[in-house]
Amino acid sequence: MSVFLKSRTGVVLLAFLAIAAFFLITEHTAHVLGVLLFVLVLLCPLMHLFMHHGHGGHSGPDEEQEQRSEGGEQ
Repeated sequence: MSVFLKSRTGVVLLAFLAIAAFFLITEHTAHVLGVLLFVLVLLCPLMHLFMHHGHGGHSGPDEEQEQRSEGGEQ
């Protein structure tokens, strides 16, 4: 793979990809930034659903301590 990138064809391919990436970024920045707010708003409920599973329930610290002592855990 490294040999291909150092060949004339590889250099031309890398230059073409760099130019294509530049034009894609510059031409579509307005579209991406315009949708960014909506993406953030839509990600909030998804993060709430998928990231709140590790809390250990809705009990407070005092209730958790009581449950451990009643459950026989030492």
